[in-house]
Amino acid sequence: MSAGAQRPIEGEAQALAERLVATLRDRDGFSAWMGLELVALSPASCTVRTTVRREMLNGFGVCHGGITYSIADSALAFASNTHGRVTLSVENGISYVAPVVLGDVLTATAEEESAGGRIAFYRVVVRKQDDSMVAIFRGTVYRTQRELLSGNTRHE
Repeated sequence: MSAGAQRPIEGEAQALAERLVATLRDRDGFSAWMGLELVALSPASCTVRTTVRREMLNGFGVCHGGITYSIADSALAFASNTHGRVTLSVENGISYVAPVVLGDVLTATAEEESAGGRIAFYRVVVRKQDDSMVAIFRGTVYRTQRELLSGNTRHE
């Protein structure tokens, strides 16, 4: 948004968020492989869901931590890119609080906690179908100057 531009009204901001995330999802083969379903979306927030499949399990028969991390990371990516500028993770961390097994339905909700001009902070909570928490993920993102819909999404 240029310095003289006005902020979009709520309905326009929602429509923009939906268009931006649809564009990202079309380009995101890994999220598609994970079977991520978009559950809810609004500017600076996103909820996704998937069911744990056999190929997502580790050698101990529980969901690989990388899968739980990736679900949270995808929710973060979608939420943080709802503003229109290409936004990339610069630091993320996750705490696993409960195991996940075959057939569990995981839901990750990403919400912006704080944002400046170039840096924003997000919290992502991952829960199972019984609403119990399985992981807490914190992400720091960098907002580039590139517009997401410009066609060029390579980072600066």
